Amino acid sequence: MDSLADLDARIAGCAACPRLVDWREEVARAKRAAFADWTYWGRPVPGFGPADARLLIVGLAPAAHGGNRTGRMFTGDRSGDVLYRALYDVGLASQPTSERPDDGLELYGVRVTAPVHCAPPANKPTPGERDTCRPWLVQELRLLRPTLRSVVVLGAFGWQAALPAFAEAGWTVPRPRPAFAHGTHVRLTAASAATAASASDATAGSTGRAAPAAPDGLDLFGCFHVSQRNTFTGRLTPEMLREVLRTAATAAGLP
Repeated sequence: MDSLADLDARIAGCAACPRLVDWREEVARAKRAAFADWTYWGRPVPGFGPADARLLIVGLAPAAHGGNRTGRMFTGDRSGDVLYRALYDVGLASQPTSERPDDGLELYGVRVTAPVHCAPPANKPTPGERDTCRPWLVQELRLLRPTLRSVVVLGAFGWQAALPAFAEAGWTVPRPRPAFAHGTHVRLTAASAATAASASDATAGSTGRAAPAAPDGLDLFGCFHVSQRNTFTGRLTPEMLREVLRTAATAAGLP
């Protein structure tokens, strides 16, 4: 896969996890009454944002009536309302709302993705589904590597899923692996020459060309997930989210 556009197309056609395929398609058929006039996307949801992003936001998985309906990450659900409002407030999005894929939303230097690309029952992918989906995240990280400088991971599930992906994509993750916490900051260094060469060879095998060299390091930040449970209870407030995003944007060299 030579580009993120190629990767996104491949992701959208994935059918590797039977339970998730059955669920996402059943939700798309049954719909929610409020969205009866929608034609649901009903497929894996690829990442969203520019190919030269300096900041990556990693969530959990698409919502059944959000991304699974609209086909865009964090679009059409209350979690997305919170996330994109915060991105707009700190100058990283063109508008504060994300309702449908043709609404004109642009992200500035930011890409949004997830370790699991299909909507799971009860918002809970299994460990096996997480691991099956990991190669997509690894490839996305490799393609973003020339420009990527910082990452915000939303929630413990995303954190646990992302750390092995960073290692496979060419960064060294500390051992023992850092635990998730809101506001935590971990500096990932570039892999050793031997590991980086191995990652480059792996990418060359899938694209026909060597991967670009990794930057010297990557700033990784933890943030509570923008779920309704967290935002409704005040565990994650808008200011807490904005603070993490501002810090990560500064680390990425974004205005």
